[in-house]
Amino acid sequence: MQLTKYTHACVRLEHEGRVLVIDPGEWSEPRALAGADAVLVTHEHADHIDVLRLRGLGVPVYAPADADLKHLDYTPVRAGEEFTAAGFGVRAVGGRHAFIYSGQPECANLAYLVDGAIYHPGDSLHVPDEKVETLLLPAHGGWMKLDEGIDFGRAVSATRSFAIHDAQLNDRGLGSVNAWFGETVEGYRYLAPGESVDL
Repeated sequence: MQLTKYTHACVRLEHEGRVLVIDPGEWSEPRALAGADAVLVTHEHADHIDVLRLRGLGVPVYAPADADLKHLDYTPVRAGEEFTAAGFGVRAVGGRHAFIYSGQPECANLAYLVDGAIYHPGDSLHVPDEKVETLLLPAHGGWMKLDEGIDFGRAVSATRSFAIHDAQLNDRGLGSVNAWFGETVEGYRYLAPGESVDL
């Protein structure tokens, strides 16, 4: 399977001609969706979903049942559900967005475990029940501190981890986060937007 990281939280998974894209937001490159067979959306925030792009795409979109996505046709998903998207097995876990301040924001957020191996938490630090091979590790956000990201990466204890949710970091900040993750999270590697890796 090939994983390609795009700007911010968007990743593209390709296997045997099938393409699954997760969290193609307004900050990610439109080419991430080229040839997509299905899309997973963790939550309703614009840095994780570009509704206009998805409306014209014409492929199945899966998103939290409680998301506020009035202008998009999608398949509603709840935590604990298992389904197939673009031929990939998907299990939805978690359920809520991490708080930033005083309980806000309060919106649905699903994390997705793809083929029992690749874990995308969206805007949460929900630790899955089972061991995963590849963790998409949030690097920065108003809803997290660096030590929480480190603790999350160590708790998941994946074979390999790649940063996501990094678009608000300048080069200095990204260098610092990469150094910390590299020293503390086993198997960590940074992928630049557009860079691919075979899993």
